[in-house]
Formats: sequence, C-alpha cells, structure tokens
Amino acid sequence: MSSQDDNALEDKGEAAEREAAKQRLLAQAEAERVPVDDTTRAVPDRRWRRDQR
Repeated sequence: MSSQDDNALEDKGEAAEREAAKQRLLAQAEAERVPVDDTTRAVPDRRWRRDQR
C-alpha cells in the first residue's frame, strides 16, 4: 500500500469513530432527557416565604 492509501484508510477510520461517538452521545442524551411534563416550575423565594406564614 502507498502512503496515500494508508491516509485514506485512517481518514475513513477516524470518520467512522467520530460517527460512532456522535451516535453514542445522542443515545445518552436521549436516555437522560426529561420530558417537559416531568419538570417542576420554580417558585420565587418571596412567594414561598409569604405562603409559609
């Protein structure tokens, strides 16, 4: 093989690794995603104190 063939194979390998890493990150982000319905609304501190009296 020539050095050009080696470089082409390395570039393809690196591109495949980057794509695999991207897919892993997307899958992890999707698994950790919290649906909007499950989030809670923050209550301002002043209103919370007023309700405690």
